[in-house]
Amino acid sequence: MPRSDAHSPAPRPATPPAAVAHLSRRRALGMGWRTACAATLALGLAACSRRAPRATPVPAGATVLALGDSLTHGTGAAPESSYPAELARLTGWQVVNAGVPGDTAAQGLERLPALLEAHHPALVIISLGGNDLLRRLPEDALRATLEQACARATASGAQVLLVAVPRPSISAAFTGSLTDHPLYGELAERLKLPLQRQGWSEVLADERLRSDAIHANAAGYAEFARRLHATAVAVGLIAR
Repeated sequence: MPRSDAHSPAPRPATPPAAVAHLSRRRALGMGWRTACAATLALGLAACSRRAPRATPVPAGATVLALGDSLTHGTGAAPESSYPAELARLTGWQVVNAGVPGDTAAQGLERLPALLEAHHPALVIISLGGNDLLRRLPEDALRATLEQACARATASGAQVLLVAVPRPSISAAFTGSLTDHPLYGELAERLKLPLQRQGWSEVLADERLRSDAIHANAAGYAEFARRLHATAVAVGLIAR
């Protein structure tokens, strides 16, 4: 016998079209919010992955190797006014001035193994490439040489701080518009190394801080050392 309609469940009322549209909009907004959050998180993680790892503080009294050319040597000022000497006074580090005027990056790299063996530095500050750029040597070779220098220093157990060098432009120096060559930022990001940005660029763009078009004076080296000190604090090489 067929079941009575009295025992059948009552049919649900139809959802009004306006309510259906409202629910659809809520679902769409919810999915959009979740998608946006996921995208934001992914971008945040990607940005974090590009940042250099936090450095280990280098204590006062530790040996630091400043590898470079005439700007590290201190051409244009007395030896006691070079940036390594000024940095030593600011930090208490034993800073070895390994700057040789006229050196290319390749020549600096050639000297590096003996310097590492002799001094066993806790930190190597690499400021090379200005002569390569002024002589218009191949930029790919400069990039590869700097990478090798960073790798050699890191393999010795030292931390590395890379210093950006300005794009070569005599006229820019006199108009106050020097900027870093981009290969330094690219290399530091790829190797996850701290970078001193706009240090030499801003010092050499200020005529009050120059002894000539491409070298600092005593005030310029002191200013560069202060900027380097601030960067070292910011990246963790000096405890706050």
